[in-house]
Parts: sequence; structure tokens; C-alpha cells
Amino acid sequence: MGLHVESRPSDSPYVDRVWRSRSSDVARMMSVAAARWDLVFWEHRGQVSAAVQGPETLARPAPVPEEATFFGITFSLGTLMPHLPIDRLVNGSAAIPDPTARSFWLKGSTWHVPGYDDAEAFVARLAREDVLARDPVVAAALDGGRPDLSERTLQRRFLAATGLTRGAVRQIDRARQAAILLQEGRPAQDVVHRLGYFDQPHLSRSLTRYIGRTATRLAGPQPLAEPLSLLYKT
Repeated sequence: MGLHVESRPSDSPYVDRVWRSRSSDVARMMSVAAARWDLVFWEHRGQVSAAVQGPETLARPAPVPEEATFFGITFSLGTLMPHLPIDRLVNGSAAIPDPTARSFWLKGSTWHVPGYDDAEAFVARLAREDVLARDPVVAAALDGGRPDLSERTLQRRFLAATGLTRGAVRQIDRARQAAILLQEGRPAQDVVHRLGYFDQPHLSRSLTRYIGRTATRLAGPQPLAEPLSLLYKT
């Protein structure tokens, strides 16, 4: 009963994570904030759907189709589809028209629907066909490098590649990390010190905004009626 999620990390520079899930006797979930975008496929009552899901800057309730299966690829920061400007996808999505269980249409070509175990091969082909790109400046900055650019230029490149500012990405990722630590049983005060929040009210405001849960609720049993969406260590 609920939303059953399985995910794994990826060794592809384009991919952050690959995931799949299925719903059972649940009508709604809390979709937590996410700094990365996804390519998602789902099947419900024999109907196949697909979409590019943009970054989410707030937690918000979302409907869950009954007895549906989902498969998604979460792309790394700095990876983008140039023909779909990422700033237009923030807090939104772009539906892929008329997909089937075996194929879908993207940027003027037909593609086989990937699976959980071969997602990286599919992504590599997207990159070879120039459907995907990766901004090396953003990737270097995220890896701790110091690109030879002004701060203003770097911020502009970061925003163009991710749809978000570096500050927004840090805040979202920190809130997700805090939620995981609290679910693992860490005391809220320890989380405050470990992740650099000013105090517990600061932590509480961040969790409410980005996760849709208070620290107390995260530390206790998760309600089956409204489970959290994919939450993993970034």
C-alpha cells in the first residue's frame, strides 16, 4: 500500500539517478522540491504517458494515478535539452505526445522507450544525437572548480543550464539532505549544526517550503495517505 519507489545512482555524467515506482491504494503524494529535471514515463490502465518534468522549487501535493507504474531518469545539474529551454520547465512540464509502450517521439525522431537497466545507453545515444548537452562550465563549478569567468557570467550560465540560481540549488539540496537525516533518526539540533542552518526555526521554514513536512513529522512514521515523492541523498 502506498508509493513504492526504487532508485539507483548512475555513472553517466549526464544522469544523476534512475528510478521506478508503482502506486497502490494511494491518491495523493507530497512532491518535494527538486533542483534536477526528469524524463518520466508512466502507464495507467493501459495508457502510456511521457513528459519532461522540470525542476520544482516548492513542495506541493500531487495526484497519484491508481495502480500506475512509473519510470524516470533524473538528469545531472548542467545537463539540458537545448530545444527545450529549462527556464520554461521550472515548476512545470512538457508532455511528449502519443507515446506507446515501446516508442516515443522526441526532437523529430522516434526513440525506443528505455528501461531501468539500460537508461545509460539510451542517454548516451541522446547525447550523440545532440538531443542532450552538458555545460562544462556549470559542471566544473559544481565539482568545485573555478572557471575563468566573472561571477556574473557564471551565474548567467548556471541559470541557463539549470533554470535555477546556485543559491536555490543549494537550499533545495540542503533541505532534502536535512529531511533524510531526520528520517534516519538524527536529532533536529544536530541537523541544524551539521548543515549550517541558523537555528531550528530556520530549519523548520526550509523543510516546510521544500519538503512539505515539519521536522517532527519527518522524524515520525510517514503517513501512507500522502507519501513523499522520490527523496535521496544528493
